[in-house]
Amino acid sequence: MLMCLTASHRNAPFELLEKLSVGAPAVAGDLIAEGDIVAGAVVLATCNRFEAYLDIAEPVAENSAEAMDAIVDMVSSSSNVPAAEVRESVSVLCGDEVVEHLFAVSSGLESVVVGEGEIAGQVRRALETARSEGTVSSDLERLFQKASHTSRGVKARTGLGSAGRSMVRLALDLAESRVPDWADARVLLVGTGAYAGASLKALRDRGVSDVTVYSPSGRASRFATREGVTAVLADGYLDAIADADIIVTCSTSPEFVLTADQVARSRDGGIAAPRQLVIDLGLPRNVDPGVTEISGVQLLDLETISLHAPLTDLNASHDARQLVDEAAEEYRAADAAQAVAPAVVALRGHLFGVLEAEIERARSRGDSSEQTERALRHLVSVLVHTPSVRARELARTGHAERFLDGLDALYGIEVPEPAAVESPALLRAADEADAAS
Repeated sequence: MLMCLTASHRNAPFELLEKLSVGAPAVAGDLIAEGDIVAGAVVLATCNRFEAYLDIAEPVAENSAEAMDAIVDMVSSSSNVPAAEVRESVSVLCGDEVVEHLFAVSSGLESVVVGEGEIAGQVRRALETARSEGTVSSDLERLFQKASHTSRGVKARTGLGSAGRSMVRLALDLAESRVPDWADARVLLVGTGAYAGASLKALRDRGVSDVTVYSPSGRASRFATREGVTAVLADGYLDAIADADIIVTCSTSPEFVLTADQVARSRDGGIAAPRQLVIDLGLPRNVDPGVTEISGVQLLDLETISLHAPLTDLNASHDARQLVDEAAEEYRAADAAQAVAPAVVALRGHLFGVLEAEIERARSRGDSSEQTERALRHLVSVLVHTPSVRARELARTGHAERFLDGLDALYGIEVPEPAAVESPALLRAADEADAAS
């Protein structure tokens, strides 16, 4: 059973999201290590949300409340957030709700800036992390693959992503009135990850050309060479702070990368710009809020930026939501069809078993030929095809039990448990066998 624990800008305070973003992503490995609760886990942690997508093991799926309590306790332990606070702040989704939610998230419909482009990449990276850590299950793999496919379809078929929506661009929009001329602005970029790349592109789109980059982890030179900017080494960081009109931080460091003390020391020499704008795009916070107490320094952080999110483009959002709903329904229908795969395979096995027994008896009497055997096998494939198609149709409309009851009534076939069979592979094998016949 699929389950999702979600905390976002919609239902949780920014301070809690900060705490969860630091410690709770490591919970995926802890959940899998338990073994008897979670069969798979993918954690998505972004600047405005923390979500754990879980494949709950069948033995405990029937008692989802008990499973959720155990999971909340693990999230609490990993993030040092009291379990009661986690429980009050997260929403819990189960089954089909998880599918629709992830598709909407990956398409940008649940973002602060509706339609923002970064979230699709963050969803992909969450899956890649789960793969590398060995926490993804086959069901979660399929779910996240379909989510990425859906987000690409939404972007291609609606106008939702055409405006280059992003938290970075929203932050720069808000900074517009505080920057006399972007072309003259000296910018210090702190961070070298994917968000730093997006930030640099957004800055250049506004005409910024004077950019230096500093990396708390020592990756500035590589990023600078790749992007054509100037690298700042550790011993030159204070001078770079003093020289900057705008400082944009987008590091994944769990500690402040820009402190009030560093800003104060950089201004002691009297060479710093009289007015400095600091844009903190990091989660957890990259910038010590104490910088606002320093004369001439202004701070835009994610919490402030989120409060100024624009109204959505109603037409594009409506069209995108419709596409997400259609994709979720298609996924649910395909999932239901896969559930009857063991029954389809059992029917094929039964009928072909009967056929092979009869062919063997005919051979023993000398009454068989290769041409006759080929014709009989083709006949059985033709006979199996219609009930196979019908089984999937019934499953997609929620009536799979009618097919299962029919198998039992007509043939006395004992269908194996769906979890014990790789349903998609078996269905493909059956289809290929039909085509070959």
